[in-house]
Amino acid sequence: MIRPKVLVLASDALFPHFFSETDQKRLDEVTDWTRSSVREDTPELRARIANADVLMTTWHSPFITPEMLGPGPRVKLIAHCGGEVKSRVAEPIFDHVTITNAADPMASGVAEMALALVLTLVRRIPEYLAEMRSGTIRTNEQVSEGETLRGRRVGIVGFGRIGRALAELIKPFKIELQVSDPYAQREAVAERGASLVELDRLVSTCSVVVLAAALTPETRNLFDQRRLSLLPDGACLVNVARGGLIDMEALLTELRSGRLRAAVDVTDPLEPLPVDHELRKLPNVLLTPHIAAGGIEVRRAMGALAVDEVVRFASGQAPRNRVTREMLATMT
Repeated sequence: MIRPKVLVLASDALFPHFFSETDQKRLDEVTDWTRSSVREDTPELRARIANADVLMTTWHSPFITPEMLGPGPRVKLIAHCGGEVKSRVAEPIFDHVTITNAADPMASGVAEMALALVLTLVRRIPEYLAEMRSGTIRTNEQVSEGETLRGRRVGIVGFGRIGRALAELIKPFKIELQVSDPYAQREAVAERGASLVELDRLVSTCSVVVLAAALTPETRNLFDQRRLSLLPDGACLVNVARGGLIDMEALLTELRSGRLRAAVDVTDPLEPLPVDHELRKLPNVLLTPHIAAGGIEVRRAMGALAVDEVVRFASGQAPRNRVTREMLATMT
């Protein structure tokens, strides 16, 4: 068996996040691998790519263009440590190079964060935290309403890996689950105890809505002023997908009025948010810094999955997580 030459494109900061010592040893066993920490296209990087059979990319890798691979490229596989490949590799490369991603580990982490944010909003934890810190005294003569997830109608927008994982996590709460996704199969939705409905119906009838859809030209600003206005008073909106799914100005208008509560892990067009951004100051907003899938455990799992693909390549086996050019239209 010929040992493929592998070039790992990972910064000094991210390399140990994605590649454990165990996975480095796995690469040692079947490949000759080296690493580049360069984050932009350079003549030196192109020279190293020209001698590689496989590229392994991370979030700090430069965007890979056909010109970087050179004429008659030697590279046959690009294994990405993550889910998003459209912003990592130029589309024409998909026609003659096998591209794989490692999205599955992210799905469970993001779904877990989505459920945590939903529960935090529904149970009004930030409000109670503020009360406790300000010295407010509550007695058992005071009682609230609507602070349980059970019995609610919950909507998931987008039924890819994250949406499906969330549907499984939320099952024990005995909710009525609705899903909106033009690409979802009704049978797959039903298998998870949910109903497939049109988006406007979901938005207007669910008191909790979670965005888990890809950002495409068709879904940008999917939640504009009109659609946000369909949400019931007091509804909770959670975005763990992409900031561009929501029109920021329209969202701010709704939040200023106090009609909605929101939990936002992703923002657009600004990310990270400037320190003086209004969204940071509104009391009915729960913000996290695009961290839903940011834990070291998730990164290590993605790295291991990418190494799996390289090991399969080295032994002549077909990839398990190939991304084709046709798939890009429905991916972020």
